[in-house]
Amino acid sequence: MTTVTFEMTTPADIPALQRVLDETHLFPSEILPDMLAPMLAGDSPARWLTCQRDGEAIGLCFAEPEELTDGTWNMRALALHPQYQGQGLGAALTRALEDQLRAEGQRLIIVDTSGTDDFAQTRGFYCHIGYNQVACIPDYWAKGDDKIVFSKPL
Repeated sequence: MTTVTFEMTTPADIPALQRVLDETHLFPSEILPDMLAPMLAGDSPARWLTCQRDGEAIGLCFAEPEELTDGTWNMRALALHPQYQGQGLGAALTRALEDQLRAEGQRLIIVDTSGTDDFAQTRGFYCHIGYNQVACIPDYWAKGDDKIVFSKPL
C-alpha cells in the first residue's frame, strides 16, 4: 500500500528534493540547502513542506509571510517529481500548506507565475485548485513575460 504524507522539510529530505528540482528545473538545486537553512535553524517563519511517498521525498512546497501584511502568505515554490505529476499530489500538498496556515489564523495566500505559454499549465493548475487570478503586471519578469498573481482566501 502506498503511503503519502506531507511533513515539515528536514535536512534528510534535501538530497531527494534536489533531484526533484533537477527534474523540474524550478530553480537550481544547489541553492536549496541555503534556502532551507533559516527555517531549519528556527530563524524564519517560512514553511517548507515535503511530500513523501512511501518515505521518499518527491515534492516540496515553500511559502513565507508577505512583509507589511496582516496574515498574507506567498507560496514561492511548488514542485513535484514529474513521474508523480497529474495524480493530485500537487493539489494535496498545496492543501496541506493551506490547512496549516488556516489553522494558525492566516487569511490569504498568493502565488506569482509567468504569463508565457510555457506556464499555461501552471496557471490552469492554480485555477483548478481554487485560486483566482487577481493581477497581471505586463513585462514584469522580462519584456513579453507578464507576472500573473493568483490568490485564495484561507
